[in-house]
Amino acid sequence: MASSRSADKATDFCIMQTVDNILSASIAEAMTATDDALTILRTRSLSGVLEREIEKAILNGEIPPGKRVNENLLATRFGTSRGPVREALRALEGLGLVELIPNRGVFIRQPAIEEAIEIYDVRSVLFGLAGRLLAERVSEAEIAQLKDYLAQMEEAARSRDFERYYPLNLAFHEFIIDACGNATLAAQYRGLVKKLHLFRARSLVQGGGLEVSNSEHREMVEAITARDAGRAQVAHFEHVTRAKTRLLAACRKADVEAQPPQLTN
Repeated sequence: MASSRSADKATDFCIMQTVDNILSASIAEAMTATDDALTILRTRSLSGVLEREIEKAILNGEIPPGKRVNENLLATRFGTSRGPVREALRALEGLGLVELIPNRGVFIRQPAIEEAIEIYDVRSVLFGLAGRLLAERVSEAEIAQLKDYLAQMEEAARSRDFERYYPLNLAFHEFIIDACGNATLAAQYRGLVKKLHLFRARSLVQGGGLEVSNSEHREMVEAITARDAGRAQVAHFEHVTRAKTRLLAACRKADVEAQPPQLTN
């Protein structure tokens, strides 16, 4: 009997030890998984911050179109490794701001002005249709959101705060596209505008830029609020058409400023 009880105790001890080992391994696994998740979260958060900072440098002309992106220089500037910088650049490639050229590196995208004009022409039609569709189905909550965007952009325009105005401007347009209720239109529109970030930024700083742009936004919102589909379509179409006109003026101005001074007798 004694030897039987001893054997049972030994068996119980082995079972308990096995359970302890399993629990310890599970806890260690969970801790490792948590550490890995935190590392991924930190990396993604950092790459998101870097994406916004690099995008800002591109849009304000600090890194000009056609220039090769120096990953080491950016990593040093922001005090990080090259990994998060590369993640940020991949995101910016998706936006159409940079392009990866095999065996050469990452370059700031430089679309031809002719391509931009064609895209603006197609975009104006799609955006006009989005305005019409939204006016036909808009809710009171969506009208309130549009007016909130207007108020925030008005404040940014008055203080000439381009860094604040530009992301609000993008969000305002995105909201209209999302709210219009046509997924096919939204997909086609986004495929076009991701190529236009540089041109859209340039058009905003030309000819009264921010204030003029937001006065056009106001007309769009008023038409939507009145649920006047025809008026909304015209307002949205003309907004993009006028943006194209501002862009062409900005490009002409840049060409003139880039020319060497002419010698006169």
